[in-house]
Amino acid sequence: MSLFKKKRGIDETIKKGAKLITVADPKSPVTEQFRTIRTNIKFMAVDHDIKSVAFTSANISEGKSTVAANVAVTYAQAGRKVLLIDADLRRPTVHRTFNLSNHVGLSTVISSTAKKVDLDEVVQDSGIADLAILPAGPTPPNPSELIGSKRMQDFISLVEDHYDMVIIDLAPVLEVSDTQELARRLDGIILVVRQGKTQKAAIKRAVEILNFSKAKVLGFIMNDISPDNAGYGYGYGYGYGYGYGYGEEDKKKKGFFSGRKK
Repeated sequence: MSLFKKKRGIDETIKKGAKLITVADPKSPVTEQFRTIRTNIKFMAVDHDIKSVAFTSANISEGKSTVAANVAVTYAQAGRKVLLIDADLRRPTVHRTFNLSNHVGLSTVISSTAKKVDLDEVVQDSGIADLAILPAGPTPPNPSELIGSKRMQDFISLVEDHYDMVIIDLAPVLEVSDTQELARRLDGIILVVRQGKTQKAAIKRAVEILNFSKAKVLGFIMNDISPDNAGYGYGYGYGYGYGYGYGEEDKKKKGFFSGRKK
């Protein structure tokens, strides 16, 4: 990724976890952009509070897990009580990012027949104040059924009552059906787009699927921006619909406002 001077590819997140630039360098320009994403999410809460937000992408290896983890950290650094959930049951990364056990997690919670969930038994300490982690857990044979189940929806309601913000790392929209099932239940979905990798047709199709699922699409985050195009490693845009043009006319037509570029 250009953000990290290409020392580490996005695919390595699966093996080693995401890089927490918000922890390693809280004063960096990139960290400031993650804070701006947090602020923009707050601005989207015009008609109702946003307590559960999921980050997804059209396809794999586009940086959604890195964005989700770092945005979660910025919420915690602002004094909010945050739960980060790894709901990408096929390609989990959150436990590696925070160096935690993955023996128990979301899959064990949702597949359990217990009538009540004891959060103290499944949620883990991230090592960062106010940030708790629920890893994916062992990979189940039926991820889509678990993520789309009523028990999953009930669990989201439970954690929304216990935390100020619930941030979810969801599987890619075009790869599996998991995201579609859960998306409509959440307060917002944000699509992570990797510059130079994500195709326009994939972005359009992903948004169409989310809209068909009646998900509340808050907008997109442009990831892995070339240093030639921006001084930071992330761009961002918020609004309903989709957008992938850089011209001012494209922005007006799509209803987006973009992140500042230096």
